[in-house]
Amino acid sequence: MLGLAALLVSADARIIDPLLKIIAGEFAVPKETAAWTVSAYALPYGLCQLFYGPLGDRLGKLRVMSWALLLFALGTAACALVPNLLTFILLRFLTGVVAAAIIPLSLSYIGDKFAYEDRQVALGRFMSALMLGQILSSSLGGIFGQHLGWRGIFVLLGTLAGAAVLLFASEARRFPEEKKPERSLSLAPFLALAKRPDARLVLVTVFLEGCLVFGGLAYLAASMKERFPAFGYDRIGLMLAGYGLGGLFYATFVKKLVPKLGEGGILLLGGGLITVGYSVLALLPAWWLFPIAVVLFGMGYFTMHGTLQTRATELDPKARATAVSLFAFAFFLGQAVGPALLGRLIAATDYRVGFGTAALCVFTLALWARARFATQKKEGS
Repeated sequence: MLGLAALLVSADARIIDPLLKIIAGEFAVPKETAAWTVSAYALPYGLCQLFYGPLGDRLGKLRVMSWALLLFALGTAACALVPNLLTFILLRFLTGVVAAAIIPLSLSYIGDKFAYEDRQVALGRFMSALMLGQILSSSLGGIFGQHLGWRGIFVLLGTLAGAAVLLFASEARRFPEEKKPERSLSLAPFLALAKRPDARLVLVTVFLEGCLVFGGLAYLAASMKERFPAFGYDRIGLMLAGYGLGGLFYATFVKKLVPKLGEGGILLLGGGLITVGYSVLALLPAWWLFPIAVVLFGMGYFTMHGTLQTRATELDPKARATAVSLFAFAFFLGQAVGPALLGRLIAATDYRVGFGTAALCVFTLALWARARFATQKKEGS
């Protein structure tokens, strides 16, 4: 049930990407203007993470997700009826506001239900649904945009979300959660959490991970197009689906990897795979190496991020949703900063230098975080 909701939100978040030029043409605006529909979704999606954590701890995670998913279904379906771009932008903004509840509250709910030693496997399975949504968004968006009409994809996503609401409502009744009116909706819990060294380490690491991974991800398609102009964006988009495919590989093997490598080993493995992927993308002597590098890149990201997610779910077991929402906010902030920083470096140099620098920084981050986590573990024991 949680996976279905994550799939729909993940697909909806990226569904505009393959449709941008088509939407710009219908509303007779430049594609840069149509791109405001992407920003209108992403901005509230990131900022509202801080709101839903305390609300979920106070009222119950399934209850909050049920209402959020209902509004998400209505807002998404309404996007199929928009008469102009301004209305579309407004609806995407409102949809982003409610979509922000789903993934952080799902992560914290899984944290409530699974022991720490089993949690990374459970989170890996949940993340596989999220990855599938990312894979489907580009392919379904292209199919609807070219053959069925771009508005139809919002009808489909809205209908599926409406069905998911019924599942959530049923599960919320089967597994009632205790309301905790004493939980504060202020910023005080976030500030208290940020003062703790273990929380700061996780937050700083995930912020830097978001910068380095998504900073490069934003330029992968452009780098391929500039190096191999004969490739169309449809073929490049298909190859970029390897990012989600790499995540599915991680979800498949995480159950075997965790006992063998341990938390620190998994973190270093993820950083190493991202580094290899970035290094290949920096050099890229042949086009067929691009999809291989993208798969490695995706495997590395989800492997590294899975460890950090698991840590985040244990930062404050008594207010788990609050802790996870702060984690998600730091991650979103990194995603927002990364493309701007790496874009400046690429503009001043080239893709080889930009991706190569990111590769070195990711591996350094993985080594540093692994050492710091180990030190904190010894100090804690």
